[in-house]
Amino acid sequence: MLPQPIPQVPTVHVEDVEGLEADGALLIDVRERKEWDQARIPGFELRPMSTINDWYIDLPRDRKIVVSCRSGNRSARVVQALIEQAGFDDVHNLAGGIIAWAEAGYLVET
Repeated sequence: MLPQPIPQVPTVHVEDVEGLEADGALLIDVRERKEWDQARIPGFELRPMSTINDWYIDLPRDRKIVVSCRSGNRSARVVQALIEQAGFDDVHNLAGGIIAWAEAGYLVET
C-alpha cells in the first residue's frame, strides 16, 4: 500500500524564520534526540514527534508556531495534527526542514 499524501498545511520558508522568531514565534523541531544531537537549527526547541502527546497541550495558543524536522514531512504531519485534532490555528511547517535550511546556507549547530 502506498503512503497517504500529506494534505496541504500552512508553510513558511527558511528565509522567513528569522523574522518570525523576532516577532515571538515558537520554533519546534520534532526530530528525535539522536538527530537533534547531530545537527540542529539555532533557536528551535526539541519536542520529538514520538512524544507529541506529552507536550502538545503545553503549547501556547497566542503565538505563531513553526515546526521543523529533517525534510518537512514529519513536521507537516505534526502541523496537520495540531490543526485538525488539537484546534491550533497559527501553526506552520518549515518547508524542507533542516535540509532546506542547510542548503540555503544558514547556520546549523552540531
